[in-house]
Amino acid sequence: MTSKTAGSTPPDKLTPQQQAMPKVNKVTAGDITASLKAGFSDFLARPLMSGFFGLFYAVFGIVFVWGLVWLGKIWMIIPAIVGFPLVAPFAAAGLYEMSRRLQKGESFGWSEILTVMANQRKRELGWMAFVTLFIFWVWVYQVRLWLAIILQNASFSDFDGFLNTVFFTPQGWTFLAVGTCVGGFLSAVLFSVTVIAMPMLLDRETNFVSAMITSIRVVTENPVVMLSWAAIISVTMLLSMVPAFLGLIVTLPILGHTTWHLYQRAVSPAES
Repeated sequence: MTSKTAGSTPPDKLTPQQQAMPKVNKVTAGDITASLKAGFSDFLARPLMSGFFGLFYAVFGIVFVWGLVWLGKIWMIIPAIVGFPLVAPFAAAGLYEMSRRLQKGESFGWSEILTVMANQRKRELGWMAFVTLFIFWVWVYQVRLWLAIILQNASFSDFDGFLNTVFFTPQGWTFLAVGTCVGGFLSAVLFSVTVIAMPMLLDRETNFVSAMITSIRVVTENPVVMLSWAAIISVTMLLSMVPAFLGLIVTLPILGHTTWHLYQRAVSPAES
């Protein structure tokens, strides 16, 4: 009769949570260029389906801003528009799945993609959605805090009045400076924990904490390239929202597909 000695689990019997963290690769500007080309190719391969996700996001943005106007929350319009791109990675889940299937040469239709998206609520991606929305909520409330502290004596009853106060008064300039610094920090944090984590959670059986750590490692080990990618995303998204959010119909899908291919280059494949 053989006895079993208590101890650590052997390396070849590791559970998913105990497995070694994936290897992070060096990312270059060439990887971003190649990923953009691949992302654009994915968009052209299924433009209607890709555009649907961009259209859904654009319509949501329009309804969201209209709701703020209807509720009289004029002060929230600018922070909502600026912070809106923060939740884009979660909105791109369907695009990641499309790119994954295109990369493998698999055929798919609406049912396959929407089913995969629906199933994410049972996986760790749901926790990442919570992290994303929490930071977005922090972003909105920090704007409200600085609004109360810095513009406490200002009065504005409409959107034009709010713009005049923010852009043409000393208090408004202070508000913009402080809000930009705090918002930039929150954006950098959210980008760092989600840029790789979102596609990784869809692609692999891993927990959301490991995915966030991997994402942070990619950013910290490739700071210039990855922060440049963050800047490209931010500028593209903000410019796309100028024509009533409609530019997002094209740009969001391309950025989503591109992020998938960048993830593939930044993180080594999972060992089978």
